[in-house]
Amino acid sequence: MTRPLPSGTPDADARGDLADVMREVSRGDKQAFSTLYDALAPLVFGVVLRVVRDRSQSEEVTQEVMIELWRQAARYEPTAGSVTTWAATIAHRRAVDRVRSAQAASDREHAQAAREHTTPFDEVAEQVETRLESERVRRCLRGLTEIQREAVTLAYYQGLTYREVAQSLQTPLPTIKTRMRDGLIRLRDCMGVTS
Repeated sequence: MTRPLPSGTPDADARGDLADVMREVSRGDKQAFSTLYDALAPLVFGVVLRVVRDRSQSEEVTQEVMIELWRQAARYEPTAGSVTTWAATIAHRRAVDRVRSAQAASDREHAQAAREHTTPFDEVAEQVETRLESERVRRCLRGLTEIQREAVTLAYYQGLTYREVAQSLQTPLPTIKTRMRDGLIRLRDCMGVTS
């Protein structure tokens, strides 16, 4: 069934006879289909190309339309319109279906790519950032007084409570709380943290 597309266009006499040719095609007459093909393929190709805008895909769709005309010939109703109008309508629908199908496939591919896209975890960058942050904390701790640094270090690096820090340093609890509060304020300011 696949034949090269003819370059000519059907003349008025051939179009007028197409209803008779279509009747013969509906009875399975291959010679009639050859005549129909030669008469309609250029028209069908033109309709499809205007919608699909890709020559190779348009040729494929044209072949599909011509095969559909062969298979659906018995459904043609001369009272509903000319053969060329019927063929052009089928061609336009097929072309639109091809464009929609291609767009849907493209949309699915993009959606799948978006779902699969994950930003890879950059372990080296994470380690560098952690080290820089740690160095910044150490620098800010050095800016505290010895008493503040000692209290903050016991509480945050050794996990002691205020009461345990007071016992460890043999200092009254209210004094430890004041040292910790002042030390944490200085750390916050040094680190640039806003409350």
